[in-house]
Parts: sequence; structure tokens; C-alpha cells
Amino acid sequence: MIVAPKIRGFICTTAHPDGCAQHVAEQIAVVKRGGINPAGPKRVLVIGSSTGYGLSSRIAAAFGSEAATIGVFFEKPGEPDRCGTAGWYNSAAFEKQAHAAGLYAKSFNGDAYSDAIKQQVIATLKADLGQVDCVIYSLASPRRTHPTTGEVYKSVLKPIGQTYTAKNLNTTTGEVSDISIEPAQGDDVEQTIAVMGGEDWEMWIDALIAADALAPGVQTVSYSYIGPEVTWPIYKNGTIGRAKEDLERTQAALDKKLAALSGKAWVSVNKALVTQASSAIPVVPLYISLLYKVMKDDGTHEDTIEQMDRLFRDRLFGGDPQPDEAGRIRVDDWEMAPAIQKLVGERWQEVNTENLKDLADFKGYQTSFLRLFGFGLEDIDYSEETDTAVSVPSIQ
Repeated sequence: MIVAPKIRGFICTTAHPDGCAQHVAEQIAVVKRGGINPAGPKRVLVIGSSTGYGLSSRIAAAFGSEAATIGVFFEKPGEPDRCGTAGWYNSAAFEKQAHAAGLYAKSFNGDAYSDAIKQQVIATLKADLGQVDCVIYSLASPRRTHPTTGEVYKSVLKPIGQTYTAKNLNTTTGEVSDISIEPAQGDDVEQTIAVMGGEDWEMWIDALIAADALAPGVQTVSYSYIGPEVTWPIYKNGTIGRAKEDLERTQAALDKKLAALSGKAWVSVNKALVTQASSAIPVVPLYISLLYKVMKDDGTHEDTIEQMDRLFRDRLFGGDPQPDEAGRIRVDDWEMAPAIQKLVGERWQEVNTENLKDLADFKGYQTSFLRLFGFGLEDIDYSEETDTAVSVPSIQ
């Protein structure tokens, strides 16, 4: 079938398999340019491996240090007359490239929050790899079913305490206008922590420890974001921020549990980028558009793959993690450089619909968004028929 982008709000309901494959190939090429890091991980589990930072983590490990990888995700396969999700096509492309390079790669499609998937993954891990030396936790989901109680939790993106009003970018029309977001109510905070906090990360590590599936010196990392003060009411100081605080609580608890293995847990604070998750957060797309313009002009812009390649090579497995005062790895350091933030802050005050194209990289934002779903890539003829029923080799 011929596949075209169909955008509804902050999501694209279609994905192009050939475009997704090209996007994955481009990320692999970025990592390959850095050569093989002999100090990098060799057996890696990536929980949430199909898009964004999780996908780039898997690519960075596999093609940056020739690691065997197991990926876990929850995606929809394509059919002959219906698109699958971008994450499905990304994972299919990754596995094919990994296998062609002689690398072990297996994937599991299912609810990573469930005990059943944990058991399936760990059984395969034990049989095939014995133990892993790196565990990446990069799940982003709007809801979670608790594996013990069966309760369904739903996360919300809301400020806490009072209504938050700020500039916002309509990513479809390019209009800049004020948006007001009502504060969290009832158990919104607790629900969001249950979905996006650290409980499931800890459950995964506990299950891996119980199965003797973690190698000595193992490192595990989960991802977070802090950002500038302008986004704090909706992010750092909002419901999602409370969940990220819980993630840091979990990191400290995991450090103690991994001490017997001489292991280490980390929270990595990453840069603001266009991902399927960040696109859904009010205010953030406008900030990202302004940031892209400033950082591209400065020559310091990175996408998810450059971020993860730097994290793996220089910080996690480069002997120089450079933790901040709270013990977090900061690969948002280039974003948060004072000169960058000063200019972004000045433009935030000035930006409106009329001057958006001059002050921000709105086109770059839109391009990055479309590329998440396999659209807008060179060398892909989108007028041609494509096979949407693509398989992930290790999933039968």
C-alpha cells in the first residue's frame, strides 16, 4: 500500500516501514563513525527499546561495542492493508541490521509492566546470554496495570497547586498562543508516580537479581529530564516531576541492592528532543523549537542517537560519568549551558506567531517529528507502494 502521514494532534497514526528502516540505518551510521568502544557493554537488556532514547540506546550498545541485545516493547505489527507502529518497524529494521552484522538481537512484544513478560525475557536471557552487564529502562506509557494488584494507573501531565498559563505552540498550524492547564486533582500525582516513577524499574532489577541474571559490575540507567525554569510548572514541578523524583529514589535503592555485585544504578538527565513522549507535553514543543535554533546555530545540537552514543562512550562506559550534586549523569549539559539558556530565554519572551520562523526552528521540529514515523527521509519514494506487513525476525 501507499503510506502517507496522517497527523492527529501530537501523534501520527501512520508509519512508513522503509522510512523507519532508513532512520534506523542513519542512527547506526552515527554510532559506527565513533568506532568500537572495547570498554562498552557486551550483553544489554533494553526495556522500552522501540523508539526515542530506548531505540538509540540499543543501537549505541550494539553498534558501539558489539553488544548482544534483548529489547522489550509494546507495539502493533503491520498487516498487508494496515500500518504497524513506528516502533514495530524500527525494531524490525534494527534486528535485521544487527543480524547482518553478526550480532545477537532478540525482541519481545508485550506489556513490560507484567510479570509474564518479565519471566519470558529473563528465561531467554538466562538461556542465551547467562547474564547481562547493562540494563536500560526507558519505558514511556500513559498507563500501567500493576502486576500484583491488577489496578490500572493513568498518568497526567499537570501542574501542582495552581493553574499554569504559558506560551504554547500549535505544532499543526504554527500558531503561538497562551495555554492554561488546570492543576492536578485527587490522586493525579499518585497515579502518575505509579506509571512513570521507579517501581517497575525496581521490579525488573529485583527479578533479574533473583534469577542471577546480572553480571558483576552491572550498570543500569533510567532516563529523566529537568529543563529550564520556564517548563518547570508543567514538568519538573508538575506531576511528571514527582514521578521523576520517585525515579531518583529508586536509583538510590537500586545502588544498595547492586552493591553486592559492584554494580551501579544511574539516572541520566537527557536533552529536550522531539520524541513521541515529549510531543505530548504542553509548552515543551515551543521550547524545543527555540532550543533547536540556538543549538544548531551554536553547533552543539544532538539528536537521541548522538546523546546516547555520548552517554555510552564517555559517561557510562568511558570511565568519566561526571555525576552532578544529586548523583545524576547530565548529558543535558550542552542544552543547559548558560549562554544557550540565556538566548533561549530571551527568545521565549519575544516569540509569537509572526516571528516564530525567525526565532525558532519550527521547520526542524516538524521534520524531526515526521522522521519519528519514517516520513521526510531522503532516498525514500513515498509515492511508491510499500510492504506494511514487515516482521521482526525474532518474533514469530
